[in-house]
Amino acid sequence: MDRVALRGVKARGHHGVFERERVEGQTFIVDVDMGLDTGPAAVGDDLGKTVHYGVVAEEVVAVVEGEPVDLIETLAQRIADTCLAHEAVREVEVVVHKPEAPITVPFDDVTITIKRSRA
Repeated sequence: MDRVALRGVKARGHHGVFERERVEGQTFIVDVDMGLDTGPAAVGDDLGKTVHYGVVAEEVVAVVEGEPVDLIETLAQRIADTCLAHEAVREVEVVVHKPEAPITVPFDDVTITIKRSRA
């Protein structure tokens, strides 16, 4: 299986369990790694037979900027579902970074990583 990846897609969202997170929002960073067969696209030089990573990036931003959720686990699942809606994508790994998480000790990042595939 071939891989098409997006790294460091940034968007502002209002996700979290605390009121401050919902009101003020924060930056989320998303990495997406999609598994698909790029052979047919390469043979025919045909964008229609692969996944358009520019469209996927816009869709990821729309999910992050969209309806707030409490958990980044839920956000990651929504992003995975969006990626799997593309016909060529057979599996996806999504990493959601929450570098501004409300933690009281020094830290660099909080992430959730999920892997999903077509049933």
